[in-house]
Formats: sequence, C-alpha cells, structure tokens
Amino acid sequence: MFGLDINIVAIFALAVLSTAGLAYGLLFSRIETEKKTESRVRRVQAAETDHSKAKAARDRMQELSKRRKSVQDSLKDLEKKQQEQTKRVATTLKAKLVQAGLTITPSKFYMFSAVFGLFAFVLALLGGIGLLVAFGIAFIAAAGLPRWFLGFLVKRRLNKFLEEFPNSLDVMVRSIKSGLPLTDALRLIAAEGQEPVKTEFRKVVEAQQVGLSVPEACARMFTNIPLQEVNFFAIVIAIQSQAGGNLSEALGNLSRVLRERRKMRAKVNALSMEAKASAVIIGALPFIVALLVYLTSPEYIMILFQDSRGHLILGISAVWMSVGIFVMRNMINFDI
Repeated sequence: MFGLDINIVAIFALAVLSTAGLAYGLLFSRIETEKKTESRVRRVQAAETDHSKAKAARDRMQELSKRRKSVQDSLKDLEKKQQEQTKRVATTLKAKLVQAGLTITPSKFYMFSAVFGLFAFVLALLGGIGLLVAFGIAFIAAAGLPRWFLGFLVKRRLNKFLEEFPNSLDVMVRSIKSGLPLTDALRLIAAEGQEPVKTEFRKVVEAQQVGLSVPEACARMFTNIPLQEVNFFAIVIAIQSQAGGNLSEALGNLSRVLRERRKMRAKVNALSMEAKASAVIIGALPFIVALLVYLTSPEYIMILFQDSRGHLILGISAVWMSVGIFVMRNMINFDI
C-alpha cells in the first residue's frame, strides 16, 4: 500500500512537470514578448522621466541665466548712473559742503575765504613783506587754505561714517530678521543711529516721504557720502527690489565685507606707516636745513632770496621738490 502511494505520487509529479514543461514551451514566446514589451515600456518611461528632468533642469538654467543677465544689466545701469552722478556733483562746492556736514551756503564760504585772504594780506603788509609776496600769501589764504580745511572736514566725516556704517547694517539685519520691513529698519537707524550715519539715513527716510522709492533714496545717499561702501549698499537694495531674495542675508554679507575692507585698510596703513614717515622726513629735510642755516648764518643763505640766480635756483628746486613729493605720495597711498 505504501509502495502504491509512492508510485501514484511520482506519476502525478511527472504529469505536473510534463504539463508545466509543455505549457512553458507553448507560452515561452508569449512570455518573452511580454518581457520585451515591459522592458521597452520601462525604458520609454525612464526616457520620458529623463527628458522631463532634463527639460526642467534646462528651464531652471534658462531662468537662472535670465535672472543673472537681469542682475548684470541692473548693475551696469546702476554703475553708469553712479558715475554720471559722481561726475555731476562730486566736484561742486555745494556737494563738498554737504559732505562735510556744514550748513553754510557756497556764497558764505566764498565770503569767508575772501575775508580770510584780506586778513592774511593785511598781516603780510604789516609784517614788512613786499606787495607782490603779500598778494601771493593772500591768494593762498583765500583759495587754498579754506578748501584744504573743507577737504579735511569731508575726509574726517567720511571716516566716521565708515566706522559706524557696519554697525548700522547689523542693526538693520536684526530688525529685518525680527519681522520689520525695510522702511521701518531705515527709520530705526534714522532715529537711534550714531552720527553721521543717523543724519544720512534720516535724509533717506525724508526722500521716501516725498515720493521716492527706497532704492532711489538709497542711491541718493551716495551724493552726500561718496564712498564705495555706500555704493555697495545702494546696489544691494536695488537688486533686492528688482530680483528679490533674502535681504537680511545680503546685508549681513555686506556688513562682513565692509568690516574686512576696514581691517585690510588698517593693515595696509600700518605696513606703510614707515614709508610715510620716511617720505615726510625726506620732504621736510630741505626746509629744516634752510631754516637752520638761516638761523646760524643768515648772510650765507640770503643771497638765494636777493639775487636773480638764487630765485631761479629756488624755482627749479621747488619744481623738483613738488615732483618728488608727488611721486612719494603715489607710492605710499593704496586704494582698497
């Protein structure tokens, strides 16, 4: 009975295997066709997916290219406008007075210069100096010294602005991150900032109140503060208003760049201080020697001022001294 059962099971298994083999043989071509079809469908789907991905990537690249071109065009336009504006206002006396933080008008400045020159002329005549030399002193006192003093005030105010400007940008970054809009951040600096940044941002806020947009108002600040750092700030605001983006991150990066520029400028000044001191000593040495010779042997050096040949020598020496000072000045001054 046990052997019969095994034979039946074996016959049944052989029948199943035979049926399976026959079915596989008959359906092999169909199975292969379905496999090839399924593989072809997967390849087509993969190709379509790759094509869509490539198209999406290409669209993104085109969008980035258009945005980059738009930013470049905006930068060129802004740079052109800034150059035109700088050429138009940077050399005028009115612009210099505003940059120095003075409230006087150009007419009052000219009046003060004329009074100062007249005062120097009178002092020169009372000191027994010749009329021609007195006129020269009066011209220098009227045309040279007031403008030199004005330039000194402008440079001092610009340096103060550079010291405080990065701190004001940090305050703006924190304000924008806390949820305040850009206009409120500008008003905050105009109300709570330090001079002279406070005054310039107040002018920006006042320009907005009369109808100017924020980028235009910030661009006008370059007229009063002709610094590259202010130009960078105006460009960042203009690009953000046109192309969008994270303004707090852009201003934070600008603040770091300004601090690094300041550190680099201080490092360059420290490294060139020895050369500047040498240039000052070399430039002042002829005058010091002439003064010492005059104090010890006045009759020995007065021939230079009394004889026509001495006048010629003094004129040639003045020209060469001016050339040497100009060359040394260009050698020790670095633009950052």
